[in-house]
Amino acid sequence: MNSVSSIPVSIEPARTPPPDGAGSVQYKSNEVVNIGKAKVFAVYGKGGIGKSTTSSNLSVAFSKLGKRVIQIGCDPKHDSTFTLTKSLVPTVIDALESVEFHSEELQTDDFVYEGYNGVMCVEAGGPPAGTGCGGYVVGQTVKLLKQHHLLEDADVVIFDVLGDVVCGGFATPLQHAERAVVVTANDFDSIFAMNRIASAILAKSKNYPVRIGGVIANRSADTNEIDRFNEQVGMQRLAHFPDLDVIRRSRLKKSTLFEMESSPELDAVQDEYLKLARSLWDGTEGLDVTPMKDRELFDFLGFD
Repeated sequence: MNSVSSIPVSIEPARTPPPDGAGSVQYKSNEVVNIGKAKVFAVYGKGGIGKSTTSSNLSVAFSKLGKRVIQIGCDPKHDSTFTLTKSLVPTVIDALESVEFHSEELQTDDFVYEGYNGVMCVEAGGPPAGTGCGGYVVGQTVKLLKQHHLLEDADVVIFDVLGDVVCGGFATPLQHAERAVVVTANDFDSIFAMNRIASAILAKSKNYPVRIGGVIANRSADTNEIDRFNEQVGMQRLAHFPDLDVIRRSRLKKSTLFEMESSPELDAVQDEYLKLARSLWDGTEGLDVTPMKDRELFDFLGFD
């Protein structure tokens, strides 16, 4: 009888799964341009939550307070500033491609567009889907603004950042910002995204001055779940914008809320934006936030 030789098989011991958030690597660009004296805010939040609407109306509110404002859209869709400019303006990437990436050949009006009430609008744009890094684009945008001396005269710079993406590239605005604010609705998905964004901001705060400034409740009649979460982790609500039809119509009209026909409802929203701008300008305290682990938050949310 022929014997079959046995082949030794090594059996690895079962591995314990790493804790939530383990193994992440923080992106750091080779050069961080100093923006200067301007107060810099980065606006984050779940995709589709209304960050661009919030950013654009907040920019106008700052301008109504007499501040010189630059809004930088960081989404490749380049639609952050369209209610300010009434168009989809060319992006920084478009401008750089037109001169074969010889940035010294660019003029200011190749990539900066004046919007409603003097707000200066810049769309960073981005590489084609699946290629390149958004962090490079944001870095080049800030560098161009610095080279053309636009940041020297700015009082406020607002970064409107793509969705809830907090990978290295799209976390780059946190390297420039003084305060990061999170836009959220009073629902599970928005708060879940906010918790993860808070973790990313805290990670960046270890190496950069950015701190969490607070939460803007948007598209929500109530704020009970947001407030419950905030109390648990140490966040605070800065403003509340209900889900109003006038806000939907302003987007369809390619207009900021400050250009719409006056009504008691609209006046209240404008006042809330002006109040938010004043509080941010006066300075919000950097919050000592302790985000939950994903599974802990899953159990925390959604129960009466």
